[in-house]
Amino acid sequence: MLPMVSRFWARAFRGLYRLLGFADPLIRAVWRRRGIGNVVELRVASRRSGRPRSLMLGLLHVGDELYLGHPNGESSWTRDLDAAPMAQLVLHGLPPLDFRPHLLPAGPERSAVIGQTGQHPFPGNLVYRLARRHVLAIGRYYRLEPLTGTGREPGS
Repeated sequence: MLPMVSRFWARAFRGLYRLLGFADPLIRAVWRRRGIGNVVELRVASRRSGRPRSLMLGLLHVGDELYLGHPNGESSWTRDLDAAPMAQLVLHGLPPLDFRPHLLPAGPERSAVIGQTGQHPFPGNLVYRLARRHVLAIGRYYRLEPLTGTGREPGS
C-alpha cells in the first residue's frame, strides 16, 4: 500500500482534534480518576514561551520501545517536541518519566509504529486503520529515549 496524503483525512483529523480539544477537561478528569487505555500526559516546554505545556496523547508500544505521534503531520505539540531537548511523560498512577524524543524518518521502524495504532481506544483505532495510507504519508512519530535516573523507566 503506497502512502498517499488525503485532503479528506487531513480535514477529518483537524476536526477530530478540535472536538478532542473541547472534550479535554472531561478526558483529563476520567484519566486522573481511573486511566483511559493507552492515554498518557505529555509535558513539554513551549518552543515560543518556554512555559510547560500539557497534552493527553496515545502512547504506542513496539517491543520494549515507547512512541508518540501525530497522524496528520506537524502540529503545535510536535513542533514543541522538535525544539525541546527533553520532555516528560506521565502514565496514569506512576511517577513522571523524563525522555529525549527522536523523530522517526520514513522506514521500517516508523511503519511498524504506525502499524500499532490499533492500540488506541475505540474509535481512534478504527479511524487510524481507515486513514492508514494518509498516516503513512504524513504522520509524525517519535521514539522516546528514557533518561536514566529521572523517574520510572519502561520495564521497571
